[in-house]
Amino acid sequence: MNASVHPTDDPRREVDRWLGNYAEDHRNPTNVLIHWICVPAILWTVVAALWIVPVPPLLGRPGLWAGVAMFFAILFYLRLSRTLGLAMFFVFVVLGVITELLYRELGPSTLLYLAIGVFVVAWIAQFIGHHVEGKRPSFLTDLAYLLIGPAWIVSKLLRRAGIAY
Repeated sequence: MNASVHPTDDPRREVDRWLGNYAEDHRNPTNVLIHWICVPAILWTVVAALWIVPVPPLLGRPGLWAGVAMFFAILFYLRLSRTLGLAMFFVFVVLGVITELLYRELGPSTLLYLAIGVFVVAWIAQFIGHHVEGKRPSFLTDLAYLLIGPAWIVSKLLRRAGIAY
C-alpha cells in the first residue's frame, strides 16, 4: 500500500480507494490464496465468538451481540456501496446460520474452542502470506482494513459474477 495515500485523501470513489489500497498489499498469488481461505475463516471466528457472549434473557438470545456487530459492519459497507453492503449482508446471514447450527450441535464451549483454534491458525497463515508477499498486513496501517478484507473478497466475487459494486 502506498503509505502516503490514505483512502480519505484519494480523489477516487471511497470504496475503490479502500479496495485498491488493500489490493496493493495482496498481489502475490500465494498470499491471495491464503487470504481467500483465511479472511472468511477469521470473519466467521469473530461472529462465533460474539455468538456465545452471554445475553440477558430480557434482551434476547445467543447470537444477539454477533447480530449487533454485523449490523454495524453492514452500515459501514452500505456507506461504501449499496451493492457491496447487500452482498456482505448475505455473507453475514450465511455465517449466522452456520454459527447457529454449530452452536446447537456443539454447544457454546466447544464452539468457542473451535473459533479460537480457527482464529489462531488463520492468523498464522495470514502472517505467513504477508511474509511471502514481503509487505505488512494492511490493518497495521489502519484498523479499518480489518473490515475491508472481507469486502475485498466479496468485491472480487461480485466482479466475477459481472456485478458492479
